[in-house]
Amino acid sequence: MIGEAGAEVWPSLNCGARRGVERPALVVLHYTAMQSAEAARDWLCNPEAEVSAHYVVAGDGRLWQLVCEGQRAWHAGAGRWGAITDVNSGSIGIEIANTGTQPFSEPQMARVERLLRGIFARWSLGPEAVLGHSDMAIGRKIDPGRRFDWKRLARQGLALWPEVARPGDFEADARRFGYGWEAGQEQALLEAVRMRFRPWATGPLDDVDRGLMADLAMRWPAPI
Repeated sequence: MIGEAGAEVWPSLNCGARRGVERPALVVLHYTAMQSAEAARDWLCNPEAEVSAHYVVAGDGRLWQLVCEGQRAWHAGAGRWGAITDVNSGSIGIEIANTGTQPFSEPQMARVERLLRGIFARWSLGPEAVLGHSDMAIGRKIDPGRRFDWKRLARQGLALWPEVARPGDFEADARRFGYGWEAGQEQALLEAVRMRFRPWATGPLDDVDRGLMADLAMRWPAPI
């Protein structure tokens, strides 16, 4: 059976109705952290796992749909983005087969791009909707990791990429953009921001970090 995005349907029972919302507002990208795409797909369909995602993208570009886009998949866990505190209900989850230590393949990235274009069209979403798991789960998750090519997506209007604006209040701008974190997680916040926008940066918070976050908060504040 062929699914919404031309994917092979491989149904998971680990899903349900969206809670409090009728439609997704976000798309969350993950890596599987498993040795094969098939192993990840099967685990996300195993009732004992109590996890799932809407899609799994294999390294060779194959695509499986586990949960239909209108339903709530169990991919995000605890976390938040802006006013959205039940990210599972407010999002579509895409698992990309990768151990976290390897480059993402060309067929895989091309498939993710086609998938995002279709999701944008079906749900009237834009590049500000696309997040990494690391963005909405500060201090808990690091996927899709430093090797994921966010800039490539941004060049095609499928994700955000900031300029360096006049530096501002990093934490205030991060909250305005959508990040949520608890007291004591300030270093984890910096690491999450750099994971996505400055993947090989090191050292303490600096004016480049502040300038990037100021631009993001000014141009793309999260809904409140």
